[in-house]
Amino acid sequence: IEDGVLAATRGNAAEPKLREALARFKVYALAPDLEARGMADRVMDGVTTVDYGGFVDLVAEHKNCQSWL
Repeated sequence: IEDGVLAATRGNAAEPKLREALARFKVYALAPDLEARGMADRVMDGVTTVDYGGFVDLVAEHKNCQSWL
C-alpha cells in the first residue's frame, strides 16, 4: 500500500530481498497505488496486484498486513 508498492517493482534497491521473500510468501500490491505512482507496468513477476475490493478481502482473510520489507 501507498509507497510500499515501490518495493514490488523491477529495478529498485529492495528487489533482491523481495525476490527472496517471494520464494516463501505470497506478495500482493495495491494496483491503484502502483498506478498513482506510474509504476503499474514495472511490477515484478510473482507479485499479485489487487484492487481495493481485493485488499479488503485480504485484510479480512489474514491476521497480519505487512506493508514494508
